[in-house]
Amino acid sequence: MTNDQFTAFFQDVLITVYANIRDLHEKQGFADPEEQDYIDGRLFSYQEILAIFRASAKDTGVDPKELGL
Repeated sequence: MTNDQFTAFFQDVLITVYANIRDLHEKQGFADPEEQDYIDGRLFSYQEILAIFRASAKDTGVDPKELGL
């Protein structure tokens, strides 16, 4: 895998994560209390994924902002 391929792959994953977060925030406005708990759990999980990406970037000497984090 080339650097360009990896960058494209990572950006695609990151775009998907951010899109899912945005979608869940939109659904929160219409969700009943039971669904709110589910949405909150999913949002927490996505935030954890982003935190892992940020920590890994820092650990490997990559500026998280360069990756869109």
